[in-house]
Amino acid sequence: MKIAVVCANGKAGKLIVKEAVSRGHEVTAIVRGENQTDAQNVLIKDLFDLTAEDLHGFDVVIDAFGAWTPENLPQHSTSLKHLCDALSGSSARLIVVGGAGSLYVNPEHTLRVMDGDDFPAEFKPLAAAQGKALEELRERSDVRWTFISPAGDFQAEGERTGAYILAGEELRLNDAGESVISYADYAIAMVDEAERTDDAHIQQRISVVRR
Repeated sequence: MKIAVVCANGKAGKLIVKEAVSRGHEVTAIVRGENQTDAQNVLIKDLFDLTAEDLHGFDVVIDAFGAWTPENLPQHSTSLKHLCDALSGSSARLIVVGGAGSLYVNPEHTLRVMDGDDFPAEFKPLAAAQGKALEELRERSDVRWTFISPAGDFQAEGERTGAYILAGEELRLNDAGESVISYADYAIAMVDEAERTDDAHIQQRISVVRR
C-alpha cells in the first residue's frame, strides 16, 4: 500500500514508519524538516500547508500529530480539521494517533478516564484537547477516519512484544489488570489497522492494550 505518515519524525511516527516499511509498504514521511525515519519517500511540508493534491494517491494517511504546550493544544483540533478537509470525499483512510484520556470507564459512556479524581492534573489539558478533537471528528461523515486510543500507560521506550488486545470505546485492562502499551506495539496495531480490507472501524474510535 501507499501510506503517508504525517508528523513522521515524532516518536510514534518514526516507529509507525518503521513498522510499515518492514512489511513492504511504500511509505512517505511528511515532515517539517530533515527526514529522520526509514521512509522511502519524504515530503517536507508543514501539516497546515498540506493540500488535497499532496495527499492524493495514498491508500492510508496516518496522523501522528502531537502538541503538548498550552498554547499549542488547540492544534489537536485545527490540525485534524485541516487533514479532514484535505481528504474530504477521498477514498483514502485517515487513521489518527489518539489519546487514552477520552476512553470511557462505564457502559453508559458518560464518564471518561480524564474525569476521574485520580487522573493527573498536569495531563488534563492534553486529554481535553484530544477529546475535543475526537468529538469534532465524529461529526465528519465525509472522511474514512479511524481514531486509535492507546492504553493509559503509553510507553515511548517500552518493549515490542508483538501482542496486543484490540478494544473499543471503553478502557480495557489486560489479564494482569494493566492499561499499558508500548509505542512499538501501538505501531504494530496501527499498521494492522491500515492493512484491514473491511470497513469494520470506519468512522469509529478503537483502542489497544498490551496482551
